[in-house]
Amino acid sequence: MERVTGVGAPSTASAAPPATSARTLRAALDDALAPVTRACDGEFAVALLDIRSGASATYGNRLYDTASIVKVGILAALLLKTQDERRGLTAKERDTATVMIEHSDNDAASALWKAIGGADGLDAAQHRLGLTQTRGGRAGLWGLTRTTAADQLRLLRAVFGRGSALNADSQAYIRTLMGRITTGQDWGVSAAADAGAGTPLKNGWLPRSTTGLWDVNSIGQVTASGRTYLVAVLSDGSRNMNTGVALVEQAARAAVGAAGALGA
Repeated sequence: MERVTGVGAPSTASAAPPATSARTLRAALDDALAPVTRACDGEFAVALLDIRSGASATYGNRLYDTASIVKVGILAALLLKTQDERRGLTAKERDTATVMIEHSDNDAASALWKAIGGADGLDAAQHRLGLTQTRGGRAGLWGLTRTTAADQLRLLRAVFGRGSALNADSQAYIRTLMGRITTGQDWGVSAAADAGAGTPLKNGWLPRSTTGLWDVNSIGQVTASGRTYLVAVLSDGSRNMNTGVALVEQAARAAVGAAGALGA
């Protein structure tokens, strides 16, 4: 599995050189995640940004199916559309977006997928948000959108950071919904967070009919030991959803733990 950097430091970082460099963070991720790779039954990639230092790094750079994490991208595309039209969300759009994110409702996602112009609309919006490797699923199959961990980190930066094409109200709206994920769907990167910290996130899970194996993904903002991280974990090839969730959570804990051990 390749280890790459390339998501850069966010605009939230100070002008001073980061205490944790991207090179150091990459090495820490390599060391922490190599044992997970050897032990797991699937494949995975992780991208992490340390908000305090501004350092970011990625472990693994291949493409994965998004499954339902694309719903954050769909909502971002809808909000960019409303910004362009100089209007707010309609009551119907707001209700649909709420169930799409908070409950991962697929019918709601299909309705908003159509509203944003499908794959072409998603691709255009993702480009505006700085994503370079994400391509919308064709024939209405939004869950088969293909992406990388690095691109999902770029999406998180667009939602949680400064200098985004999303305005402050749009960012706050997405963050609010990601912070209200229904009980039972709040696993994933939250496993790396302090107890009671609260983790705005979105997860995705999808059994592939062609292989019988599972795609399991998680993206979000994690607070651990007083530090804040943006974390994206993508995976595929797990025997079932439970082993996929366990893999994602193990990778998230290892990555955040390694970053935290570097200190300020």
